[in-house]
Amino acid sequence: MKFDIIKEDPQSHARAGVISTDHGDIPTPIFMPVGTAGSVKAVHQHELRNDIDAKIILGNTYHLYLRPGLDILRAAGGLHRFNGWERPLLTDSGGFQVFSLAENRKITDEGCTFRSHIDGSRHLFTPERVMDIERIIGADIIMAFDECAPGESDHRYAKHSMQLTHRWLDRCIDRFNSTQPLYGYHQSLFPIVQGCKYPDLRRQSAEYIASKNAEGNAIGGLAVGEPTETMYEMIEIVNAILPLDRPRYLMGVGTPANILEAIERGVDMFDCVMPTRNGRNGLLFTPHGTINIKNKKWESCFDPIDPESNAHCDHVYTLAYLHHLIRAQEILGLQICSIHNLTFYLWLVRTARQHIIDGDYTQWKSRILPELSIRL
Repeated sequence: MKFDIIKEDPQSHARAGVISTDHGDIPTPIFMPVGTAGSVKAVHQHELRNDIDAKIILGNTYHLYLRPGLDILRAAGGLHRFNGWERPLLTDSGGFQVFSLAENRKITDEGCTFRSHIDGSRHLFTPERVMDIERIIGADIIMAFDECAPGESDHRYAKHSMQLTHRWLDRCIDRFNSTQPLYGYHQSLFPIVQGCKYPDLRRQSAEYIASKNAEGNAIGGLAVGEPTETMYEMIEIVNAILPLDRPRYLMGVGTPANILEAIERGVDMFDCVMPTRNGRNGLLFTPHGTINIKNKKWESCFDPIDPESNAHCDHVYTLAYLHHLIRAQEILGLQICSIHNLTFYLWLVRTARQHIIDGDYTQWKSRILPELSIRL
């Protein structure tokens, strides 16, 4: 994998770059649609490529391990061939999902034992096992196995969790370096910075992760209940330490405003379920604010949803039609809302990138941020 920085914003830490992988180039900053079980909910691969123009999507190790299972994925030749996505893929380690099963898992230094949310069967994820699973899934970028401490964790627990994550990382690196990709293309391993909301722990973790000289690095354990300003503070602390010449991935974040603020602080990659989850509930993002399409005010509004961020799409639907579909509980409504929101998120990072290149990112961000929070 290669990362080239094309331009840096003169007034902030924002930068525009390109990540090159064997499945294609990824312009940064980038938003990655979440395809948990090998599918971005309610969105076809054709639409991901042509309407949304997604450059990379995610798969989830925990869910893919349980269904369809490793035998199927390996027989198919990996997730790219299984789901027909020829562009880059990233897989998380499954750590967040495993640790969210608070009543059905046990963490030890060896790894994490958990019970499947599907059938209650018992499984063990170790750092070595997760590396093997991610090799079989075959994503271009794979994440190290970590523990995501709850946002309300006290300092003692957060420190213990961070140290466990570091020990697991060393084992992930050893296993990764002692194995080879299964399908003839390169895979990159990203470590994850942890440390909860504590500046001293975030510094320690960032220094440890930076010392591993990985091809890219991730920031985990944020947007899990801490105040927004605390999240921004942690990003600043971490990015002051992580290498400048490697991509930085902020995991699971977030709102359009979160993304723009994190870009300003030097983050390159983002993912979040918010655009698709909110879309399925009738909430639409636009450059001029958010729309609750269920509201009666849209019943006879025949304006297009958002001609600005949907300018390159083949089909433009009216607000009245989408209001009707959502009220009637038509599946097409969920699909259109999901496609629209993902298109908006990709428009947002693409526009941010252009303003970084043009040298006026900070001014543009200041103009658009107040509009993004308006309820239309």
